[in-house]
Order: sequence, then structure tokens, then C-alpha cells
Amino acid sequence: MAKGNFNSLINQDKPLLVDFFATWCGPCQAVGPILKEVANQVGEKVKIIKIDIDKNPALANQFQVRAVPTMMLFQNGQVKWRQSGVAPAQMILQEIQKIA
Repeated sequence: MAKGNFNSLINQDKPLLVDFFATWCGPCQAVGPILKEVANQVGEKVKIIKIDIDKNPALANQFQVRAVPTMMLFQNGQVKWRQSGVAPAQMILQEIQKIA
């Protein structure tokens, strides 16, 4: 993903949930179904994207992603929440509800 595109996404008023992952990461595979559940519950209130750290090392470095999976919730260019490791859907939904 181009850095300019990513910056325009994180600078929006609409919350953006980013899943930094790697294809070789076992726990990252468990995040997919969790994010589907979150997406079903939040609908259009939040945009959810996945960023492969191996294909986007500059973004991973910019946000100091040292472990995968790492999820970050952005709004208006600010990190509102960050979690390394697999997080349950309920935890993610609680964080989204704080800002959405």
C-alpha cells in the first residue's frame, strides 16, 4: 500500500482498524475470523484493512510494529488503541465503541 494512501485513510474521521500481519504467522490466521465478526457488528462505522508487514516494511517501521499480529485503531491521524497478539472480538468492539 502506498504511504500516501495509508495516510489519507488514517487521517479520516471514520475510525480505521488496521491489522498488521504476516502470511507465515500462525496467530495472524486466527485474527481473520475475529475481524469478520467485528465487521459484521460495526458495519460501515469502521473501515478494517490488513497490512502485510513483509510487503509494507516502511509502514511497519513507521508504526514500530515489532510483533504480529498487531492491531491499531486510528481516527483523525491518531492511534486510539493498539494491541499486539490476538485480541477477542469483544475487546476490539469495546475499543471501537469508545470512539465510533
